Formats: sequence, structure tokens, C-alpha cells
Amino acid sequence: MTAVTTALITLSAEGAKLLAPLATALSGTRLYIHESVRDESVRDVSGGSESVERKSDGSGIILYEPTHSESGQDEANGNGPGRRESARENPGAPEAERFTRIAELTATLFPVCRGLVYAAPTGVVVRAIAPLIKNKYEDPAVVCIDAGGRWAVSLLSGHEGGANALALRVANILGAEPVITTTTEALKSVIVGIGCRRGTPAERIVAAVRESLAEAGVPLEEVRLLASVDLKANEAGLLAAAEALGIPIRFIASAEIRASTREFSHSDFVEERVNLPAVAEPAALLAGRRTRFICRKKTRNGITIALAREGFLWWESAPEGS
Repeated sequence: MTAVTTALITLSAEGAKLLAPLATALSGTRLYIHESVRDESVRDVSGGSESVERKSDGSGIILYEPTHSESGQDEANGNGPGRRESARENPGAPEAERFTRIAELTATLFPVCRGLVYAAPTGVVVRAIAPLIKNKYEDPAVVCIDAGGRWAVSLLSGHEGGANALALRVANILGAEPVITTTTEALKSVIVGIGCRRGTPAERIVAAVRESLAEAGVPLEEVRLLASVDLKANEAGLLAAAEALGIPIRFIASAEIRASTREFSHSDFVEERVNLPAVAEPAALLAGRRTRFICRKKTRNGITIALAREGFLWWESAPEGS
């Protein structure tokens, strides 16, 4: 089978439902579910998720419990303990393997995976990875999701190991809040909200972003995120623009924009086309914390750009003149 790049690990049925969309959306993943989770609670994990229903045809997770002989054979083939393709003919459904002890599973996967995503309490994850940690240049990316799917925490190897980027990808897929505490990233405070039509070339988006920042007197180095709506999550030009600029992009759920009570300009055109009040301004505000506009939306060559800045508690509470 294909080598596992990212392991998805959970101790609960709730976690299995959270991780299933990741198993279908991220390439090179393998899903591991603790043996205490009953089969019937994870058989159908579509939970209304469009990505799971589309790719698995509503069939949910395939559970596989390897025997000792199978595990040994897989290890001999270089596939790790108990890893093989399912015997069931259902290629679209995410496969899952059972495990008994999270510490033992982690010890096996830690040296061979580039990323580990846990749907489990951070305390449990910390205890599992603690004996294995070497340094930020060798350790895999570790991301932790809470059982409610509210937070995607970059826990280990945030910058060098790629956990920050992985946490953001997980958050975009699940509609969760990415939690990134790397100091160099956290001190960046500007968010660029972007609205564009389908098929807009990356170079036009890059130019619009650079021009907007230059006009506002904001260095590119201060930008923490680009932001748009989830409807644009697969927009090739937008993704390529983020890569060209070297800035991660966050996609805000359409429902969150519709429900927001934040003050932003409404667009009849956007309302008519995608049933949203706006894109660039709410995306800029909702992608961060304690955000305020630097520049309200402006349209450049058919691309709408809005700039917002996050406020830091220590900054806002500092005495005047500090």
C-alpha cells in the first residue's frame, strides 16, 4: 500500500467522525480508532459532510482489525504494524485500524510519519509523544483536535516540522479554529480578505494583494493570513497566489459569515451570486481575533481586497506612550 504520510488517531466515536473527512481529503493518511469504540458507532460517519458523502457514497468508515500474523507480515513488507488495504470492495470509504494503547501506537508511528493528527485531549497526546521528542528538526508535525471539532492545535514542530500548516489545513477542512502559538507567526497581525471570481489567475490576485498592502503602508512580512470563504477552498488561482506570496490561507465557513454580527459592507452582487452578504471584509474580520479594519474593501482588476489587523491584549492594555 501507499506509505502513510499522516496518521489520524482517536480514542472516541466523536473523534472518528471528525477525522473521517480528513482521511478522505488529505492524501497519504491512515485512520486509527481505539478498540473501545463500538463498531456501530463509527460505521456511518458521514454526518452530513459533503466531502465524506461524495467520496464514500455514504458508506462510512471501514474497520480493520489485523491479526498477529498479518501485522508481522506487514512489518516485514515495510508497511508498519497492521497496515494493509481492506479486503472489502469499497475504495471510496476511509479505512480505519484498531489499536489498544495510544502510547504504543504513537511510538510506532512517530519515527515514520511526517504528521500525526489526534482527536483526543491534549494531555493524553502530550503524555504519548513526550518520551519520543528529539528536536524541532526531526520530530513530526503533531496537531490535536478537541472532541467538539472547535480547535485544531499546532502542538509540536509548528514551523520547521509543518504543524502550523497542517493545523490550518485541518481547520479549513473541519471549519475549526486553528491555534498557532509560534512566536514569529503570532506577532504577525494583518489579515488580507480576498474575494474573486472563479478562474481568476494567481498573478492577478498576487498583484492586487501587493498593491493593497503598499497603498496601506503595510509590509508583506506583517501579514499572518490570507482569508476567503469556504466556497473558494478549491480555487486554483487563490491557492497558487497564497503559495506564491508565502502566506497561509484560511477559509471561513459561509454559515459563519451569514451569522456574523460584525459590521461590514454588504454586496448585492455577492448576495445574488453566492448567497452571501460579502466575502473580503467578513473574511478579513473573522479569520482573526479582536480584528479591526485597516482598509475597507477595494476592487482591483475584478478582485476585492480588505485589510484587517488583530489586536494583542498586551498591546491594547499598555499605557499610552509605551
